[in-house]
Amino acid sequence: MANNRRMSGKKGAQVGSGGQRRRGLEGKGPTPPAEARKGHAKQRAAAAKVRRAQGRPQQRKGGGRSTSELVVGRNPVYEALRDGVPATMLYVQQFIDNDERVREALQLAAERGNIHLMEAPRPELDRMTNGLNHQGLVLQVPPYEYAHPEDLPAAAYDQGEDPLIVALDGVTDPRNLGAVVRSVSAFGGHGVVVPERRSAGMSAGAWKSSAGAAARTPVARATNLTRTLEQYKKAGITVVGLAADGEAEVGDLAALSGPVVVVVGSEGKGLSRLVGETCDHRVRIPMPGGAESLNAGVAAGVVLYEASRRRS
Repeated sequence: MANNRRMSGKKGAQVGSGGQRRRGLEGKGPTPPAEARKGHAKQRAAAAKVRRAQGRPQQRKGGGRSTSELVVGRNPVYEALRDGVPATMLYVQQFIDNDERVREALQLAAERGNIHLMEAPRPELDRMTNGLNHQGLVLQVPPYEYAHPEDLPAAAYDQGEDPLIVALDGVTDPRNLGAVVRSVSAFGGHGVVVPERRSAGMSAGAWKSSAGAAARTPVARATNLTRTLEQYKKAGITVVGLAADGEAEVGDLAALSGPVVVVVGSEGKGLSRLVGETCDHRVRIPMPGGAESLNAGVAAGVVLYEASRRRS
């Protein structure tokens, strides 16, 4: 025994693996279902359902809030009230000329029942609007409560549906954002994702363009759009980017019948490089008429219609 220890260069008994190598070769068993995998969208949806059943409020990370906004001028104020733009306060100049547009705006505000009327001297309104031509009417729009990007697929799965989401990359016109929200609502989508920077937000103009759809279609704000798309992919959602030089036509893409997020770029520049590289598929909309591009609202509507047709 002494000779053996000298030859091995070690003192005492040899230490074995204790069966660890054998256990490592045995594997971890079958892959658990999506509802049991931590971090999966279906697991989050199942957890949300349990919380609601237990009567506890759902805990959300939240997508942040925009800043409050002022709508200035008689026609803009009247149109905002007519189109259902949320508002908390209507400022009316003291001794204002009570024309038809002013009377209509006051009547709409009174019918809402939750808009406070405040009479203010002209210098105060000038100060509030930084000297803009307010014409004696100023409407205060409250901050918009953005959803978190994870809320959108979780809500879809909670309804027993595959997510249908639109993400906007570099779309800066609020009217285009409002048009996309309107299309998402019309074709049974589950929400819109916009980047936190260099993107249109849910302003009064976006609310007006949505024609009331913004009240029932959530808009989520992503700190980093590329990272959000990668998280969607990990959750089993296919990311489809619209591009003029896409490899396939939108009508040939079978993925639209399943969980999908459609990424729409700006009319001039299209998808940014990183976002384009993140997409699973890049598809084009055939345009026999020869148009070079479509604005974001029209392009999103075409793809959403195709997705809705496949799902019906």
